[in-house]
Amino acid sequence: MAALQAQRLFLAPSTSSPSTSAARPRPQPRSRRSSAATCRAALHVPTGIHTTQENLSLQVNWIETPRVPASPSADVSLEKLRAIADAAADRAEMHDIIGRQRDNWNHLLLHSTNSLTLAASAMAALAPAAPTMVALKASAGVLLATAAVTMAAVNKIQPSQLAEEQRNATRLWRELEREVRAAIAHGAPTTKADVQEAMDRVLALDAAYPLPLLPGMLEKFPKAVEPTRWWPSRRPAQPKKSKSFGRRGSAPVSSGNGWTQDLEDEMRGLLRVIKAKDENEFLTVGKLVLNLNKGLAVAGPALAGTAALASVFIGTGEAGAWATGAAVIGGALAASVNTVEHGGQMGMLFELLRNCAGFYRKIQEDIEANLNEPDVERREGGELFATKVALKLGRSLSDLEQFRKMASPSVRDEDIKEFAGKFF
Repeated sequence: MAALQAQRLFLAPSTSSPSTSAARPRPQPRSRRSSAATCRAALHVPTGIHTTQENLSLQVNWIETPRVPASPSADVSLEKLRAIADAAADRAEMHDIIGRQRDNWNHLLLHSTNSLTLAASAMAALAPAAPTMVALKASAGVLLATAAVTMAAVNKIQPSQLAEEQRNATRLWRELEREVRAAIAHGAPTTKADVQEAMDRVLALDAAYPLPLLPGMLEKFPKAVEPTRWWPSRRPAQPKKSKSFGRRGSAPVSSGNGWTQDLEDEMRGLLRVIKAKDENEFLTVGKLVLNLNKGLAVAGPALAGTAALASVFIGTGEAGAWATGAAVIGGALAASVNTVEHGGQMGMLFELLRNCAGFYRKIQEDIEANLNEPDVERREGGELFATKVALKLGRSLSDLEQFRKMASPSVRDEDIKEFAGKFF
């Protein structure tokens, strides 16, 4: 009955009486009557309200416009990316908090250990002439032994190096969070490959900068110095095929995605300079700092332990004078070594050099990944990629042209004097 009343309302003029409408019916197509009645019933419009043909068409269009449902797999992938972004933000906060804590460790342990060592040295110097010689030399021995154990533990964990790891990890986790959230906000279709790539980056960062001390702490005195790696390994690229570029210095025959022969030569020259100069320089200096840090890490506890042992013989005949001197000098030298090692933050300096070498290693792999891609259209845009590389190196785009000649085999590595990066 409701459908029939709606049909009469739409088909009859508002001024006509029921008898007139019955006398002169206006036949309409079946489909229009059905759609109008269905629309009226769906909208639940009361039968006594006048509805114009224009309003009816708007209502019908609003109802009959189909909505394309979102793909369930795309929704799941998008939610996974949001979860990864939230996890990256949480990791960044954790590394930031723990980094500050470990930086405090470095300062507190440095000053505490030096205070113990210097106080013990003063006691050892005063013990032979003091009435309470036994108490003073016992106190000096206990303090020096405590300082030796504390130095050995601190040298093992290297708090300044731990703090540098957390600082760099905080920056990289925030960078990952920004990139994932930008991809979500961009609205591009999200696939399982995008989620897997983000997950690989999360796992690589977790492996490069672990939070726990034991187990899982990075080796503080490695046998070989390698650049830090915080990005996932790339898949092996296919062999590079020849492409149809135009004459040297001219635009390519096809669009080339912004890549020209000159740009390729610039990238190859940069690649060679980074390998021969920048990365090698940081690794070489890193080895020197590591060897110095190893020597200081052994010398500090050894000197403090020797001073503690010498304090036992203070006041014992002729050897007492030599024991007093050994305890005082050993404690002073131990405090000096500890100050140079942890006050100078040798561990932090080594980690910084290793991270800088990793920075240049990543640029190398980015350049190689683009140059080894046989399909030019599948590479990252040439102009955009060159701009990114220039910004990372702290140079302008015009500065990259000087590295074009470095791609020539006639130029030896020994002849390269210019470094690629000015930022690090």
